Amino acid sequence: MELAHSLLLNEDALAQITEAKRPVFIFEWLRFLDKVLVAANKTDVKEKQKKLVEQLTGLISSSPGPPTRKLLAKNLAALYSIGDTFTVFQTLDKCNDIIRNKDDTAAYLPTKLAAVACVGAFYEKMGRMLGSAFPETVNNLLKSLKSAESQGRSEILMSLQKVLSGLGGAAASCHRDIYKNARSLLTDRSMAVRCAVAKCLLELQNEAVFMWTAELENIATLCFKALENSNYGVRVSVAKLLGTVMATALMPKQATVMRQNVKRATFDEVLELMATGFLRGGSGFLKSGGEMLKVGGSVNREVRVGVTQAYVVFVTTLGGQWLERSFAPFLSHVLDLVSHPRATQTHVEAVYSRRCVSFILRATVGSLLGEKAQIAAAKEICQAIGKQMKAVEAVVNDTSSENKSGAADIAASQHVMVCALQELGSLVQSLNATASPLIQEASIGLLEIVTSVLLHPSMAARLAAAWCLRCVAVALPFQLTPFLDRCAERLNNLKTSPEAVSGYSFAMAALLGGVHQCPLGIPHAKGKMVVSIAEDLLRTAAQNSRLSLQRTQAGWLLLGALMTLGPSVVRYHLPKMLLLWRNVFPRSLKELEAEKARGDSFTWQVTLEGRAGALCAMRSFVAHCPELLTEDVIRKLMTPIECAMTMMSHIPSVIKAYGAHLKASAAMVRLRLYDILALLPPKTYEGSFNALLRELVAEFTLTDNSANTTTSLLRSLCHYDDSVLLGSWLQETDHKSIEDQLQPNSASGSGALEHDPSSIYLRIPAGEAVPGPLPLGVSVIDASVALFGVVFPHVSYKHRLQMLDHFAECVKQAKGVRQQAVQLNIFTAVLSALKGLAENKSTLGPEEVRKSALTLVMGALDNPNPILRCAAGEALGRMAQVVGEATFIARMAQYSFDKLKSARDVVSRTGHSLALGCLHRYVGGIGSGQHLKTSVSILLALAQDGTSPEVQTWSLHSLALIVDSSGPMYRGYVEPTLSLVLTLLLTVPPSHTEVHQCLGRCLGAIITTVGPELQGNGATISTIRSSCLVGCAITQDHSDSLVQAAAISCLQQLHMFAPRHVNLSSLVPSLCVHLCSSHLLLRRAAVACLRQLAQREAAEVCEYAMNLAKSAGDKESSGANVNPFAPGVSSRSDIHCRHQGVNITETGLEGLLFGMLDRETDRKLCSDIHDTLGHMLSSLAVEKLSHWLMLCKDVLAASSDMSTTTPLSSGKDEESEKKDEMDDDTMFTTLGEEDKSKPFVAPRWATRVFAADCLCRIITLCENADQAHFDLAMARSAKLRNPKNDLLVLHLSDLIRMAFMAATDHSNQLRMAGLQALEDIIKKFASVPEPEFPGHVILEQYQANVGAALRPAFSQDTPSDIIAKACQVCSTWIGSGVVSDLNDLRRVHNLLVSSLDKVQTGKGSSSQLYRESATTMEKLAVLKAWAEVYVVAMNIKKEAESKPKRAAKTTDDDDDDYGAIDELPPDSLITLVQPELPTLSRLWLAALKDYALLTLPAEFSSQLPPDGGAFYTPETIDTARLHYRNSWAPILHAVALWLNSTGFTCSESMEAAAGSGSQKRSAAVSLNQASGATASAKTLPEINKDRMHLILGVSIQFLCSPRPEEPIEHVTACLQALHTLLDSPYARIHIAEDQLIGVELLSVLHRLLLTCNPSSIQLLVTGVVQQTVRAAQDYLQEKRSTLRCMTILPTILSLIARILKDTAIKSVDNQVSPPVSAALQGIKSIVTLSMAKTEETQKQWTALIRSTLACILEYSQPEDSMPVPDEISMLTAIALFLWSASSEIIGVQSLQRGCMSRFKSALNSCDPWVQAKCYQLLLSVFQHSNRALSTPYIHSLAPIVVEKLKAVERNRPSSNTELLAVQEGIKVLETLVALGEEQNRVQLLALLVPTLISYLLDENSFGSASSASKDLHEFALQNLMHIGPLYPHAFKTVMGAAPELKVRLETAVRASQASKAKAAARQPAPTIHSTPTIKLKTSFF
Repeated sequence: MELAHSLLLNEDALAQITEAKRPVFIFEWLRFLDKVLVAANKTDVKEKQKKLVEQLTGLISSSPGPPTRKLLAKNLAALYSIGDTFTVFQTLDKCNDIIRNKDDTAAYLPTKLAAVACVGAFYEKMGRMLGSAFPETVNNLLKSLKSAESQGRSEILMSLQKVLSGLGGAAASCHRDIYKNARSLLTDRSMAVRCAVAKCLLELQNEAVFMWTAELENIATLCFKALENSNYGVRVSVAKLLGTVMATALMPKQATVMRQNVKRATFDEVLELMATGFLRGGSGFLKSGGEMLKVGGSVNREVRVGVTQAYVVFVTTLGGQWLERSFAPFLSHVLDLVSHPRATQTHVEAVYSRRCVSFILRATVGSLLGEKAQIAAAKEICQAIGKQMKAVEAVVNDTSSENKSGAADIAASQHVMVCALQELGSLVQSLNATASPLIQEASIGLLEIVTSVLLHPSMAARLAAAWCLRCVAVALPFQLTPFLDRCAERLNNLKTSPEAVSGYSFAMAALLGGVHQCPLGIPHAKGKMVVSIAEDLLRTAAQNSRLSLQRTQAGWLLLGALMTLGPSVVRYHLPKMLLLWRNVFPRSLKELEAEKARGDSFTWQVTLEGRAGALCAMRSFVAHCPELLTEDVIRKLMTPIECAMTMMSHIPSVIKAYGAHLKASAAMVRLRLYDILALLPPKTYEGSFNALLRELVAEFTLTDNSANTTTSLLRSLCHYDDSVLLGSWLQETDHKSIEDQLQPNSASGSGALEHDPSSIYLRIPAGEAVPGPLPLGVSVIDASVALFGVVFPHVSYKHRLQMLDHFAECVKQAKGVRQQAVQLNIFTAVLSALKGLAENKSTLGPEEVRKSALTLVMGALDNPNPILRCAAGEALGRMAQVVGEATFIARMAQYSFDKLKSARDVVSRTGHSLALGCLHRYVGGIGSGQHLKTSVSILLALAQDGTSPEVQTWSLHSLALIVDSSGPMYRGYVEPTLSLVLTLLLTVPPSHTEVHQCLGRCLGAIITTVGPELQGNGATISTIRSSCLVGCAITQDHSDSLVQAAAISCLQQLHMFAPRHVNLSSLVPSLCVHLCSSHLLLRRAAVACLRQLAQREAAEVCEYAMNLAKSAGDKESSGANVNPFAPGVSSRSDIHCRHQGVNITETGLEGLLFGMLDRETDRKLCSDIHDTLGHMLSSLAVEKLSHWLMLCKDVLAASSDMSTTTPLSSGKDEESEKKDEMDDDTMFTTLGEEDKSKPFVAPRWATRVFAADCLCRIITLCENADQAHFDLAMARSAKLRNPKNDLLVLHLSDLIRMAFMAATDHSNQLRMAGLQALEDIIKKFASVPEPEFPGHVILEQYQANVGAALRPAFSQDTPSDIIAKACQVCSTWIGSGVVSDLNDLRRVHNLLVSSLDKVQTGKGSSSQLYRESATTMEKLAVLKAWAEVYVVAMNIKKEAESKPKRAAKTTDDDDDDYGAIDELPPDSLITLVQPELPTLSRLWLAALKDYALLTLPAEFSSQLPPDGGAFYTPETIDTARLHYRNSWAPILHAVALWLNSTGFTCSESMEAAAGSGSQKRSAAVSLNQASGATASAKTLPEINKDRMHLILGVSIQFLCSPRPEEPIEHVTACLQALHTLLDSPYARIHIAEDQLIGVELLSVLHRLLLTCNPSSIQLLVTGVVQQTVRAAQDYLQEKRSTLRCMTILPTILSLIARILKDTAIKSVDNQVSPPVSAALQGIKSIVTLSMAKTEETQKQWTALIRSTLACILEYSQPEDSMPVPDEISMLTAIALFLWSASSEIIGVQSLQRGCMSRFKSALNSCDPWVQAKCYQLLLSVFQHSNRALSTPYIHSLAPIVVEKLKAVERNRPSSNTELLAVQEGIKVLETLVALGEEQNRVQLLALLVPTLISYLLDENSFGSASSASKDLHEFALQNLMHIGPLYPHAFKTVMGAAPELKVRLETAVRASQASKAKAAARQPAPTIHSTPTIKLKTSFF
């Protein structure tokens, strides 16, 4: 293939390859050329142009296939437009000559077609350049059109379309010729030709004014004819033509109108023309619409469906604004259609017409109008309904005249009502909470109007009104309960009106059915109300025959609806229900027999309806309450059910006796019976199998049914992949709801509520807008088929054989159409049975059963009906699956092989080829391996049968099934299969779309089979890969959407396996084009592919999409020429105009996807769009932050103003050039239309919710990306470094604004998302500082915004879930520490206070709108919020207490210090919480108690209080559990903090008294009663014990097994609560006393430590463990250690004393040895122990301490034989005893004397070091706080000290040590002075002062004194100077008494001053430290 990649065709390489491969080689070269020509250098192209033209024109005559000719034409045209145009006319002539050629053989056809394609491409590309040659070209094409076969006709018409497109108005002279020649082909027998004509005429109408003026009516007539016998493609194309022409006629383009004087058509004329098509009869078409409508004959359904599509095109083309302005007349016209007698000739036709009208309204109002306009439309619809209803009431009330027309009017009005009410319901539901103005504005009166229709005479209208009410209630759930009450009240008041009973019961049933869509539910009591109403209706049914039927139906309908509320409600009413069911049926066979003889036809009708109703309610019970289906309940249900089964056999005789009108009621009973049996286990009714099967078989074989009714289940039982054969892909188009009408099975697509009123309360099947059960006749057969499948696997083989033989007999007996119907039903039943067998894993049975089944199935493989053939193939595969024996499978395969080898007819070849595929599909690769070769070879041969596209389709489809199921086993057949696929793709005409679809499927299957191997580089793999890519390229370029969708999924597979080889630069733009396709499947495929690409390569995808937007912007001129009426944003462009309607603007692909979310309704598609945007967001949001935030902001901006009509654009702040570019983009988007006609629809609420979610995701992504996103200073500096740096914190104002817009929207979902975003923003930005104002955070400036966003959420009518969320945000905000002003804080705080008042109103409040658990959620959220605030407040307080107090600043510093002014005092938050604490603590404890009870295992449920807890009711216990689970943890933490802070001293009764206000007090009482405890009964210790058990119980129970879904914050809060709790002494004692709790707690914490990862949790765990251990330790020390200590302490103390004796030996350097210091430490530790627990221990302890001291006293005596003991160490030991033990213990005389004598001897020691140390130790003893201990020592030792110090005067110190001793002694004296009382101060000073003065030297002796002596002088002088000011009075007294002292002191002071003056110049004298310079190594004090 690489050789094909050159500018010129490599002719040598081409010659060398085989004939078969040449077309592929040529195609690959053309593909390469297509890409390269655009990018190539013009001069290169011009150099080689001549040769290239030769090669390309040469290819024209080489019979190229369809894809090749398309590319060839494209390349030739491109070559001329890039290179020189000299020879273009020559080439054009050449093509014209080929077209003129008379050769009509099949061989020459491809050459002709290629020439036609080239002509079209030339004109499309070069347009007016070729203007001179165009008349001849057009004539030439038109001439050959007359003689061409269908492929030629299609190709010529496509070329003409291109000629018209290229020339525009310049081709005016040929317009009429083209029109005349083309229009007749609009009814061509070939569908492809019809499509081509429609597209050609669509192009023509752009310029040909006559088409929408003079010829308008003819065009309409032609289009209607074209729609007869049309297929889907034709309907879409013709509708597009008709709709566009009509729109142009009404609003012509300005340019054309100016050129010619045109008479415009009026609105009425245009719509009347459309209406004639909608209401049109058979083929006879008369000139005047009016006459036509009078003629009889049925309406052609295909025409009606086509015209319906045309209406949508018409409105879409005119645009949303036009619809807004003209909605009233348009609505009235559309509703008139459905009231016309022609539209409603039969019931089914009426339903079809209704569905068409509903489709028109939904497709226009639903997608073209913004939310504001939709509200206006809803008002219009309301008025229309009101007007109709008035007319109906007038007829009903007019009893005078028996007017026939009145009855007809009512009959017609019901259909108008249904359409209007359904659209109103759909509108309100799509608007959701945004629709609230409709309800709130009284002038609209929506509710009154809708409710009035509940009394309409027609059941269909009543049901539609009920459905509409359900939609309103689901959209606005606060209306649900009031609606129910209102309906109940009216039902009671109007019991005597049959319509009222019926209508209001429908409404109530509908509302009950909607409850599951309202998360907040309805109050539990409503269930009781419904039961009592229903009972009353059933009881009174027999009282009044006029009302019997309605009351019976209504009663059972209400009970059926009640069941949808689920087991929590139904549980309470089950016994009553079982009784009611039992009573409806006869009790015994005898009663049943007797019944037949009684009654009349009316009684029987009521009886049958009643039984049908009862069975229906049972079915609802079984479906909605499976949890209540115990064996006992099933047994009780079986009694009435068995009776119903028996009764069925009697009914035919009853119908015979009382008339055929009972048939419908009897059928309804059967339907209900089959429905409930299908839900019950078959074992429960196996005794009745025989009778039941007889009924079922008779039902679907139409035994007693003269109509040829067919089941609707066949398609759903066939395999999804077979949709290409069944045509069921139509189910996946945007037109599904109307295309259903054209399916062949009975009443297909005629679903309507009135066929089965019970569907009003059932859940709507996915993808449906309104429930549409099929007519009863079809539903019964469907139910019988489904039940047959359930029962069959449980039936004996004998019965299976009988039934299968009976089926064969039934088919044989029936003839013609009936045979087809019977056969279809039988096959569906057999498929259902085989599916049941497979699901039950049981086998089909012995040989004879298989044989019978095989005969039945094989016979149908040759049936002319393709659906039956398909079903037979499927059945064969399923049989092989359930039989599972190789021989059986071989036999089946062989039979088909033989058939295929011999058969020549299409029918058997298709049937048996499918049989092979199905066998492989169900038996898999292994089971069918041996047949693989034969199967493949046969199917490959069949696929080449060019004469029959049908055979090709079926064989290729089967081949794809085989490739899929064989997996790797198919690897050997890949090359031949791939080669065949390529050959067919290059040769099969594009009009055989099914063949191409199957080729696409095969290609995809092959890619999957080769799989990851595709990445390889080997020669074979490269070939396979390039073949796959060529195949993808061909299918991608096909005109059919389904083929394109297949191509996309192939490329998606390729991208998965070999991403390098898929060229995204071409794939992405094509996907973007498909996003605007009008075909749902193609949009789905494109989005699914984008989703996969965005997962890996989001950046590239977005870039290529933007390139498309740019290139399209550049080519806007060509775009404008293509089709000015291509729909803009608000609709989907045609798929065939490739670069058209691509709405990518500067917001890129992501903007387009956001826009799609507003228009798409398909769930799968929307989910994929969400995922794609999610992947793009994850990859790109951080680096393109502004872009993504702008996207979200623009989407959310619609919240603040629903009428915004500006496109998403960021053009606000960009330079003018960019603005110009933007204008180009918008021009491109709207494609030359006036901007007014196509407004941009503002994003709808669901899209806005998604945008708000995206916002939260962006914040999270930034958080994971870089911390700078949350740091303003870093962000600013990063921005300065590189302006491209984009950080989240710089967009904070936008984030807040977006969250604010969302949080204050109408839509509740959006409010939730907005509050969530707000909470995220607060959490992430709360601590980000503001660099310009130190001490402040950046969020401070947004306080007002946050407050304003929160306030509306606390209004009276806010739903509970929003209040709960808002409370959460409040607590986050208050706790974030952002708010610095107390008043600002109070504003938000007040919101919580107001909520707290609500919490205290007790349980049942009167104005309840929602389920009780909603109130639970709200109250718990409030309590949780308060708990979180309290926790934060306490933390702040704790931090503040632990910080040192700052010095107060002087005022003048404060002016510029911002921090000091605004900072909140640390206790301000707690002061806000404090007043509420008494109330809060009580409520918190009540909530915890509830939670503890609710977490009990199920077996303890009997212990729960019967009337619920403080905040939950027993009925809503299951939902309440969830709310408790969300909020218990912070509450637990708060309670622990509160208990810790109050020290367990508060009882609840005290709190109640403390609570201010009587209201709070009463609440307290009610709460206590609610929680089943009276406050007065318990003492405080008991209350505290309960609280401890509660907290520990909740914590341990949670920590035992935290659920994986529990947030980590709960674990944290729980551990913090435990830690806080154990801070309090009470809790510590509690846990220590009860050892079991401690052990349990520790084992749970151990497990948590092993299983919980985050280190923060592990730290908390260890903290709690530490607390627990400490508590136990404390307890042990106090309790046990006392006793144990007393046994070992004597030994220890004796050891210590001995150690001291042996080691405390005097050393030369006075060092203390380590053993001594250890012994001293030991003494200190032991003596300080507190042991006085009991008298006994006290005695022992005292004796022990005394004897130890005595020992030490003894050991400190010096002995002759022993070394001298170290007095200091011994004295230290004695001092330790004195210092640490109490005076009672050691105050005994003998010990005192001993101690004193030791001190005395130390004082008298001749070692000054000993003296100094002795003084230090004495000082510590004298200072002892216990005076009783210190006084004796002072009395005894102080005189010795004084004596000693006085003696110093005579014997002055000569060394530093001696000096130190004196200094220490003086300190002791000074201390004694300080300790003395004031009256003794003079006496004490009289001892101290003279002593100090005696130390002073006189002037003479100073000079000669030693340094120690001088130091003593200085020391004395300093002390005297210090003492004087300290005790001035006493000092004066002492000095006055001794004048000589005074003189001596003054002399010394003067001398000191003089010496200081001298020394000022010199160095200052060394200062003497008054502290000792030598210290003990270890300080023991």
